[in-house]
Amino acid sequence: MKKYLYILIILPVMQSCFVAKDYKQPENVVDEAYFRTDMLPEDSISFAEVSWRELFSDSLLVKHIERGLENNIDIRVALQQIMVSEAYFKQGKAGFFPTLMANGQVTHQELSQNSQFGSFFNGGITQYELSGTLSWEADIWGKIRSNRRAFEASYLQTVAAHQAIKTELVANIATMYFRLIALDEQLKLTKETISNRENSLETTRALKEAGTVTEVGVKQTEAQLYTAQALLVDLELEIKLTENTLSILLGENPHAIERSSFEEVSVKESVQTGYPVQLLRNRPDVIAAEMNLRNAFELTNVAKSNFYPSLTLSATGGLQSLELDKLFSVNSLFATIVGGIAQPVINGRKIRTQYEVSLAQKEQAYLNFRQAILTASKEVSDALYTYKATEERIEIRAKELEAYSTAITYSEDLLDNGMANYLEVLTARESALNSELNLINAKVGQLNSIVELYRSLGGGWQ
Repeated sequence: MKKYLYILIILPVMQSCFVAKDYKQPENVVDEAYFRTDMLPEDSISFAEVSWRELFSDSLLVKHIERGLENNIDIRVALQQIMVSEAYFKQGKAGFFPTLMANGQVTHQELSQNSQFGSFFNGGITQYELSGTLSWEADIWGKIRSNRRAFEASYLQTVAAHQAIKTELVANIATMYFRLIALDEQLKLTKETISNRENSLETTRALKEAGTVTEVGVKQTEAQLYTAQALLVDLELEIKLTENTLSILLGENPHAIERSSFEEVSVKESVQTGYPVQLLRNRPDVIAAEMNLRNAFELTNVAKSNFYPSLTLSATGGLQSLELDKLFSVNSLFATIVGGIAQPVINGRKIRTQYEVSLAQKEQAYLNFRQAILTASKEVSDALYTYKATEERIEIRAKELEAYSTAITYSEDLLDNGMANYLEVLTARESALNSELNLINAKVGQLNSIVELYRSLGGGWQ
């Protein structure tokens, strides 16, 4: 009794030396200085909290995103990983409960006739047994609790990883879709240009016959026609490749993509960045990185608890009999109760190694979490500056196109009056075409900048 009393006194004293620590988010991980959002005011409600169904007004794009979220291979793989982590999480929750093993066996031994029991049992013995073993480990040092919390963090990490894939997928589908409609618009413009240049080539040939222009003018007009035709081939190829890429994002075989016209597409442009600290709540990749840190922290608790003794209780009971017909007799009942304390002494440095490895892995997880924050701050800053720049770029490109269009009109009037050569007309037309293509790119760039800002702020998984 004195021994057991000593144990009961010593264990609380040892427990005061180590109890599993509670996880706390690292201080100063998020700093206002990390986020260069000076060009736009911050709002209490983040742009990222808007559902993608509200962000995109195009019904066809919404339908594509729905199909992608349902069929995309990466999404389905992430869902399976969630199921794996959920199973481990349930296992961790059950760690506090005792384990029960049922056993049924028949044992036959052939004994030596010259042995102590051989002559008594006539050389052989058969024993029948039905039993159950109940065992339980006391969570004195928080090992089981830390294991449970580690499994919980791992589960939440997979959930956040799934949300991060959804965010990326929504952004990628929208970007590819906008790229397609921009290519359609450029294709439409190029076909109109080819038709106009075919007419211009006929006109130039007529002017040559009339002596107004030379063969050089004819060949330059012909070369411009070929340039537009080559551009048409490139655009048609890029459309097919983009459709194939978008099909894979949708989890489908390559096929033609149904889409709206360039004029019909719009995106909600009420940009609210929210406060920097909201990134911890909105960005799934940042959440996943923190859950990984929390998991590593809890596993460090587990590794440290291995230095301390473990207290286990086990009980075995059931029926044993040398004769099968007497197995269920009252005289066949037996029971054993064992209580034990195990303290590691020498084990080839395994416990020390596990603890040192857990500390290094926790530091790695912290650095990865820190890197996730830095990456998030860069992406938000990049997206905000890009969004601001696209507004200015569209305004400048529109003025550029207007100037080139006016130059075409003036140069044609001057040519008709013999005050300009045909090269000036060709140059103005080529510049106007390039300017119009650039304006289309600028407009789709603005759409993509909104999508990128939405993604970088953590939107898309809601």
